[in-house]
This record gives sequence, C-alpha cells and structure tokens, in this order.
Amino acid sequence: MAGWFTREIVDTGRLRMFVFLLAFIAAFLFIRFSVRMIRAGVRWWPGNVTPGGHHIHHVVFGLVFMCVGGAGGLLVADGTSAAAAALAGVFGVGTALVLDEFALVLHLKDVYWTRQGQLSVEVVFIAIALCGLALLGLRPLGIGDEPDEGEAAWAVALTLLFNLSVALVTLVKGKVWTGLIGLFVGLVAIVGAIRLARPDSPWARHRYGERKLARAAARDARLRGPVQRWATALADLIAGRPSPPS
Repeated sequence: MAGWFTREIVDTGRLRMFVFLLAFIAAFLFIRFSVRMIRAGVRWWPGNVTPGGHHIHHVVFGLVFMCVGGAGGLLVADGTSAAAAALAGVFGVGTALVLDEFALVLHLKDVYWTRQGQLSVEVVFIAIALCGLALLGLRPLGIGDEPDEGEAAWAVALTLLFNLSVALVTLVKGKVWTGLIGLFVGLVAIVGAIRLARPDSPWARHRYGERKLARAAARDARLRGPVQRWATALADLIAGRPSPPS
C-alpha cells in the first residue's frame, strides 16, 4: 500500500491534491454534522460562534484558512514535502467551509436551511467530483499534457479551443455536471453539446420554439427527473433536509 501511494500519488506530483481532497471531504462532513447538531439543539454540542452576540458564519473561518493555506503554499517550493501537504490540507478545509455556504454568499442572505441553500451542497459535490478527476490524472482541456511528438502547436491549440467551445455550449444548455466533467473528458462535452438543452437553460429560452421546448421539457422530466430526485435525497441525507417554506 505504501509503495502504491508513493508511486501513484507522491511521484506523480498529486500529493497536495490528495491531501486537499481528503481535508475538503472531512471538513465538509464535520461542518454539516456540526450545523445539524446545532439545528437539533443538542446540549452537548458547543453551538454557534457568537462573540458579543454576533453570529460568525463559518465561511469567515474558511476564508482565513484559504488565505493561510494558499499563501503559505506559494512559499513552499517542494510539492512533495510535509509542509506542502499540510498547507494543501489547510486550503482544503477552508474551501469546504466556504463552499458549504456558497448559496449564502451568492444570495447575500442566510438561506442555509432553505431549498435555495441546497445549491451549496450541489457545488460541494461538483468540487469533489472535479478534484477526484484531477487526482486520477485527468487535466481540464488537457492543459499541462506534453504534446505528442510531431504534433503541431496549432493543432493542439485548435483541439483545446474545440474542447472548450463544446464544454461552454453544454454549460449554456444548462447541463452543469456534463459541461464541467466535459472539461476533463472531451467526449462527454461533445455528447452534451449535441443533445437537447434543459428547458430552463439560456440556450432553450433563446433558440427553441414551442415544439422543441416541449420536447426538451419531456426529455428532462423523463431522464433527469429520477436522477435529480436521487441526488436531492442523497443531499438531504448528508446535509440535512431544508426547512419547509414559511
């Protein structure tokens, strides 16, 4: 096991990403456990940080951790050192705390336990998926990969431009997961760009007529509906069910 870790993680320069992802997941699970204990009113749990009666959201602590981990990481030249790994972990903790309140920052109001607040959980899941792909050695748009021998620079540039274009089309079609994963796996973005857009996407609103919009809505309900219900149930299980609207 130690040999595999050294060969596949350390020697390939992925130690910092490994520690970052591990710390990110652990911090997210911890903070969600914490807020659920606070929400349930459990007596043995410390509760919110409220100096002087002012509630400090954990996004504030996350920003501090990100600054320390990010700036500190820039000072460490050896990416395989213990210091580099530790700072990557600090940055991962900070990122988890920030993204867990992503919806709060986006709306500039406390929507944490509303259905709008579930956006934070979706963003965290996306971040975990993308970091996992990077840990597997995939690079967005192949950036950083060495070109094949004899491959012209203009051919590489055109390939990158094409991959970026289809990924952007997929995102504009409202397929966030497909578009972002397509940045790492070009074929996924191509399929997403060809298929019908989601009915509430900018692409569908501006380019589809009534008949095509109806087809998109029917397809979305048939294919995406069950997946979305499963994803919502998983998010509620891990992060807690939102409060019913007042």
